[in-house]
Amino acid sequence: MQGIEPGGEHSTRARVARLILEHGPVAAAALGERLGLTPAAVRRHLDALLADGMIEPRMVRPRGQRGRGRPAKLFAITDAGRSAFVHAYDDLAESALRYIGEHMGEQAVADFARSQVSGLLRRLEPVMRTVPADQRVQVLAQALSAEGYAASASKAKSGGDQLCQHHCPVAHAAAEFPQLCEAETEAFAQLLGTPVQRLATIAHGDGVCTTHVSPQSLGESAHRDKIKETGR
Repeated sequence: MQGIEPGGEHSTRARVARLILEHGPVAAAALGERLGLTPAAVRRHLDALLADGMIEPRMVRPRGQRGRGRPAKLFAITDAGRSAFVHAYDDLAESALRYIGEHMGEQAVADFARSQVSGLLRRLEPVMRTVPADQRVQVLAQALSAEGYAASASKAKSGGDQLCQHHCPVAHAAAEFPQLCEAETEAFAQLLGTPVQRLATIAHGDGVCTTHVSPQSLGESAHRDKIKETGR
């Protein structure tokens, strides 16, 4: 789509679209601050993205006002906008998985899904052994971002951490084959050394793939229990 083509105006517009993808829904003023753009410049790019159908406006009432005050206008990525960032390999992956499922069965699909995340495991397991437990989620987010998932990490209000993936290169395939998400979640738990729970996925229509990461103390407790069981 025109909105993400590189070069000049389109290059800046692509940055606006990616920020909305990664941090949206977001206000125009916040976009201007992050990119160093004037309000007029931000508005020009937003209008173009709106016209292309890549983003959509959302009215959100400020917290605590309960009917008072003017709702704030935020901008969120649309399905069409998200698709503009999706790799062409998604269709190929979907076709390949469908073929595997039809000719080799569901277990073969699950095995294939695990094989796809095995590379991430091989690369990160040695790294995670040297990283302090409280930094592992951030390291994982950086590794996922390098692979195109636009990931971020933050502390969860309920305890533990929250890992968000704002983009999924294989979202369409994962919608039909949940084994991809399941294998990824298993890999996260293995890398982080603590239980994780997938709360939302782009494949199921959510805006972001969200994974709750249990506090490391839970992981250490589960590890001790496993040692006791196997030692019996």
